[in-house]
Amino acid sequence: MRFQGNCTDCLISRVEYESRLAVDDPARVRKTVEACRALLQRIAADPVPAPVIASRVHRLAYEMIGDADPYRSLKRANNEDAAAVSLAVRGSLSTFRDLVLASVVGNTLDYGSSAHTVTDNFVEFFRREFAAGLTVDDTDAIETLASRVVYLTDNCGEIVFDALLADRLKKNGSHVTVAVRGAPILNDATLEDATALGLDQRVDLLTTTTDGVAELGLNRELAPPALVDALDRATLVISKGMANYESLSDDRDLPPVAYLMSVKCGPIGADIGLPVGSRVALLRE
Repeated sequence: MRFQGNCTDCLISRVEYESRLAVDDPARVRKTVEACRALLQRIAADPVPAPVIASRVHRLAYEMIGDADPYRSLKRANNEDAAAVSLAVRGSLSTFRDLVLASVVGNTLDYGSSAHTVTDNFVEFFRREFAAGLTVDDTDAIETLASRVVYLTDNCGEIVFDALLADRLKKNGSHVTVAVRGAPILNDATLEDATALGLDQRVDLLTTTTDGVAELGLNRELAPPALVDALDRATLVISKGMANYESLSDDRDLPPVAYLMSVKCGPIGADIGLPVGSRVALLRE
């Protein structure tokens, strides 16, 4: 999926937001925003997936504010919120569909879209969203393809539920490779978050980039050889969140892809053909 003109304000608002997280200097924030807007104007029409564009803009912002991880406190809060919910509800997550839905609801813990507001009471919100179920439910077909899975994670917080789903896949006999971001960007999960959950002891744990490159989604040109090999051998890719959807939706050289996400913005919803707020477990073969 390519960058859309109506995504500009959302991306620039994230630049301003993360700049204010890191620096208490309005002039410096303004200078960062202006530089990122200028960069975006130069590259927005490049023939690459939207996350490649957004990643370049965020990397410039991080460089200018002098902070490689401005979301670190929010990510910690995401993980704490998700852990609390997991303890409260995991006993009732009995089926594969339950665990997929929990992972999708967990995807709402996101500071990447200006059209989406993160709730202050995630426990109650989780229960309400879980009760509403999946808007698109291809879980039966997804489960039948899951002999070798590459699981592309998205945000902190929700990775707690991704870990529960990965455990179920393993219990059912799947070989599972989990890929997290190679460096901090927005509130996306990194190796630090995955190892804190013990995922390195339970699955093959990889990163989507090498050499500390901060990149949203999956840029296959930056993927390490081990991840390229895992994708080549996979029977199913589980793609969490909107950035991974934008990265993969136009790629035809992949095994079947299960897109698990909450639809949080109009352009993604329009591309899939679903309203904002939809809870999606969509299989594309």
